[in-house]
Amino acid sequence: MPDTRPPALLRGLDAVTDLVGRTTAWLVLVMMAVQFAIVVMRYVFGIHSIALQESVMYMHAMVFMLGAAWTLQHDGHVRVDIFYRKRSPRSRASVDLFGTLFLLLPVTLYILLGSLGYVSSSWAILERSPDGGIPGVFLLKSLILAMAALLLVQGIAQLIRQTLIRSGRLSSDTPRHEEQL
Repeated sequence: MPDTRPPALLRGLDAVTDLVGRTTAWLVLVMMAVQFAIVVMRYVFGIHSIALQESVMYMHAMVFMLGAAWTLQHDGHVRVDIFYRKRSPRSRASVDLFGTLFLLLPVTLYILLGSLGYVSSSWAILERSPDGGIPGVFLLKSLILAMAALLLVQGIAQLIRQTLIRSGRLSSDTPRHEEQL
């Protein structure tokens, strides 16, 4: 019987995405705790902190920007699947392969290349918060590059996975949201 496990490269790419996604998910709890502390400090003790308020914005940005590739990996992105759900696994793989090649990768490369100047300008002046909050706006803007890089990693993993599914060398599990009731 042939080995149906994904190749090592695919497992490695998926592992990177999974590690970043699971680690980033913990920020949601931290973000909630900090937001709760901000509310208590402000309305109970009358203390206001711009840096703490900005930290919630930074964490929120991290959750969405660093979690995008993990969402893609787990097929949690939005799709209009009226026709898609009725297709065979190989046909779905073809649609996903086409989408990855002609939508995901070009848009991700555009974001990556288009934001290099924007982010490097911010780094050149070590951009700070104009309100006296966190002195790391350049780090916040760097999340754009991190998101694009992680989406590229996951895009390559998607290309490998969909090619293997199309060739019959890897089985395709039906995503839970597509199971028929």
